[in-house]
Amino acid sequence: MNAAIAHSCVRDVVTVDRNATVADAAALMREHHVGAVVMVEDRGEARHPTGILTDRDIVVEVIAAGLDPATVKVAEIVQRPLAVVGEDADCSETARAMAINGVRRLPVVDGNGSLTGLVALDDLLLHLIGPLVAVADLAGRERRFEAKVRG
Repeated sequence: MNAAIAHSCVRDVVTVDRNATVADAAALMREHHVGAVVMVEDRGEARHPTGILTDRDIVVEVIAAGLDPATVKVAEIVQRPLAVVGEDADCSETARAMAINGVRRLPVVDGNGSLTGLVALDDLLLHLIGPLVAVADLAGRERRFEAKVRG
């Protein structure tokens, strides 16, 4: 259960530039069937995450406000300071970072701050469910073992 989050994150992250329009970002979300895109700044070969735009951000900040998604830039909507997690963080560190920052998605970065993945709460839950199911079944296995041994 203490495996690095790098083993549970999504590696194929959909990214956008800060100058992309919200309409462009929404089209990418639809094309890739994702609920968020990571805004990145290219620094040579490395992509450094600078923000996250979610489908909820689009609805609340653009559509509900009556703004035109074709003219609003992603950088205008992404306002929250970005929280990230290192690829060597374990599940408990990742869950703590999500809770402290009130987010369900965290970019995963290497030691240089380059984007290497994205971990969502769903990914974290899938990673944790196996050990939890094993623990939940412990009482039943104990009774079956006792019945088998004692007849």
